[in-house]
Amino acid sequence: MTDTPMPLATTVLYVNDVARVVEFYRHALGLEPRLYDEENGFAELGEDGRIAVASHQAGSLMMDGSYPKSKDGRVTGAELAFYAADVQDAFDRAVAAGGRPITAPRQMPWGQTVAYVEDPAGMVLGFVTKMGENAV
Repeated sequence: MTDTPMPLATTVLYVNDVARVVEFYRHALGLEPRLYDEENGFAELGEDGRIAVASHQAGSLMMDGSYPKSKDGRVTGAELAFYAADVQDAFDRAVAAGGRPITAPRQMPWGQTVAYVEDPAGMVLGFVTKMGENAV
């Protein structure tokens, strides 16, 4: 277990209409997509990709069907994702601190390792490797 702070990877906004939100950020803030997967409903905006927009279906895919919903049944709308060299350790630390496990670490088809925890306030925290780093 390390005490080194994890760097923020991105803030993911889960939305009903990815194309509409991408166009809004393009015109309102000048943020062009650096990655845009229209088929899967996912876009990273700006040069550093610190804001991402994803469909609810993409959220369900990433969180292995455990995509969290609020008490009234609506889908949660945001995720703070952090880069973690050891996704398992980050996941375990968050759960030990009182987070609710959503999805244990797993490798995605594109090679990235991901894990998800819900914080005590209901915010989704993602722990991810950088693309090309396959640490679990």
